[in-house]
Amino acid sequence: MMKIWLDDERDPKDPFIQKEFGASSDMLWVKTAPEAIAYLSTGKVTYISLDHDLCANATGYDVATWIEAQAFAGELPKLNWDVHTQNSVGYQKIVTALANADKYWEDQNGK
Repeated sequence: MMKIWLDDERDPKDPFIQKEFGASSDMLWVKTAPEAIAYLSTGKVTYISLDHDLCANATGYDVATWIEAQAFAGELPKLNWDVHTQNSVGYQKIVTALANADKYWEDQNGK
Protein backbone atom coordinates (compact mmCIF):
# COMPACT_ATOMS: atom_id res chain seq x y z
CA MET A 1 0.00 0.00 0.00
CA MET A 2 1.08 3.55 -0.66
CA LYS A 3 1.18 6.92 1.11
CA ILE A 4 1.29 10.02 -1.10
CA TRP A 5 2.62 13.49 -0.31
CA LEU A 6 1.26 15.94 -2.91
CA ASP A 7 3.44 19.06 -2.92
CA ASP A 8 5.47 20.75 -5.64
CA GLU A 9 8.10 22.18 -3.28
CA ARG A 10 8.29 20.46 0.11
CA ASP A 11 10.18 17.15 0.20
CA PRO A 12 8.59 14.72 2.69
CA LYS A 13 12.02 13.24 3.45
CA ASP A 14 13.28 16.59 4.76
CA PRO A 15 13.35 16.45 8.60
CA PHE A 16 12.11 20.06 8.84
CA ILE A 17 9.12 19.27 6.61
CA GLN A 18 8.43 16.17 8.67
CA LYS A 19 8.42 18.20 11.88
CA GLU A 20 6.49 21.23 10.61
CA PHE A 21 4.02 19.61 8.19
CA GLY A 22 3.64 16.01 9.36
CA ALA A 23 5.39 14.35 6.44
CA SER A 24 7.22 11.05 6.81
CA SER A 25 10.08 9.42 4.95
CA ASP A 26 7.88 6.55 3.72
CA MET A 27 5.68 8.89 1.66
CA LEU A 28 5.93 9.00 -2.11
CA TRP A 29 6.60 12.59 -3.20
CA VAL A 30 4.18 13.51 -5.97
CA LYS A 31 4.42 17.02 -7.43
CA THR A 32 1.41 17.34 -9.78
CA ALA A 33 -2.33 16.69 -9.62
CA PRO A 34 -2.34 14.37 -12.67
CA GLU A 35 0.45 12.29 -11.14
CA ALA A 36 -1.45 12.02 -7.84
CA ILE A 37 -4.63 10.98 -9.66
CA ALA A 38 -2.69 8.36 -11.62
CA TYR A 39 -1.46 6.78 -8.38
CA LEU A 40 -4.89 7.06 -6.75
CA SER A 41 -6.42 5.31 -9.78
CA THR A 42 -4.45 2.16 -8.96
CA GLY A 43 -6.48 1.67 -5.78
CA LYS A 44 -3.25 1.09 -3.83
CA VAL A 45 -3.11 4.45 -2.05
CA THR A 46 -4.11 4.28 1.61
CA TYR A 47 -3.15 7.82 2.64
CA ILE A 48 -2.69 11.19 0.95
CA SER A 49 -1.60 14.57 2.28
CA LEU A 50 -2.41 17.48 -0.01
CA ASP A 51 -1.00 20.90 -0.68
CA HIS A 52 -3.31 23.29 -2.53
CA ASP A 53 -1.03 25.53 -4.58
CA LEU A 54 0.99 23.56 -7.12
CA CYS A 55 3.23 24.92 -9.89
CA ALA A 56 1.17 23.29 -12.62
CA ASN A 57 -2.31 24.37 -13.71
CA ALA A 58 -4.13 21.95 -11.41
CA THR A 59 -4.34 22.24 -7.61
CA GLY A 60 -4.69 19.95 -4.64
CA TYR A 61 -8.37 20.86 -4.70
CA ASP A 62 -8.64 19.26 -8.15
CA VAL A 63 -7.31 16.05 -6.63
CA ALA A 64 -9.71 16.35 -3.68
CA THR A 65 -12.74 16.76 -5.96
CA TRP A 66 -11.57 13.78 -8.03
CA ILE A 67 -11.38 11.72 -4.82
CA GLU A 68 -14.83 12.97 -3.82
CA ALA A 69 -16.35 11.97 -7.18
CA GLN A 70 -14.71 8.54 -7.13
CA ALA A 71 -15.87 7.93 -3.55
CA PHE A 72 -19.43 8.93 -4.53
CA ALA A 73 -19.31 6.48 -7.44
CA GLY A 74 -17.92 3.70 -5.23
CA GLU A 75 -14.86 3.42 -7.43
CA LEU A 76 -12.12 4.33 -4.94
CA PRO A 77 -11.28 2.46 -1.74
CA LYS A 78 -11.47 4.51 1.44
CA LEU A 79 -8.27 6.30 2.23
CA ASN A 80 -6.99 8.41 5.07
CA TRP A 81 -6.06 11.98 4.30
CA ASP A 82 -4.59 15.18 5.61
CA VAL A 83 -4.17 18.70 4.26
CA HIS A 84 -0.88 20.52 4.76
CA THR A 85 -1.40 23.60 2.61
CA GLN A 86 -0.79 27.06 4.01
CA ASN A 87 -3.51 28.50 1.75
CA SER A 88 -6.46 28.95 4.14
CA VAL A 89 -9.12 29.16 1.42
CA GLY A 90 -7.66 26.16 -0.41
CA TYR A 91 -7.47 24.28 2.88
CA GLN A 92 -11.18 24.72 3.55
CA LYS A 93 -12.15 23.71 0.01
CA ILE A 94 -10.04 20.54 0.17
CA VAL A 95 -11.32 19.61 3.63
CA THR A 96 -14.93 20.04 2.49
CA ALA A 97 -14.44 17.79 -0.56
CA LEU A 98 -12.63 15.10 1.42
CA ALA A 99 -15.16 15.22 4.27
CA ASN A 100 -17.84 14.56 1.63
CA ALA A 101 -15.79 11.61 0.39
CA ASP A 102 -15.67 10.27 3.95
CA LYS A 103 -19.47 10.51 4.14
CA TYR A 104 -19.85 8.62 0.86
CA TRP A 105 -17.51 5.87 2.07
CA GLU A 106 -19.41 5.62 5.37
CA ASP A 107 -22.76 5.44 3.56
CA GLN A 108 -21.47 2.67 1.30
CA ASN A 109 -20.35 0.68 4.33
CA GLY A 110 -23.73 1.04 6.02
CA LYS A 111 -22.47 3.17 8.89
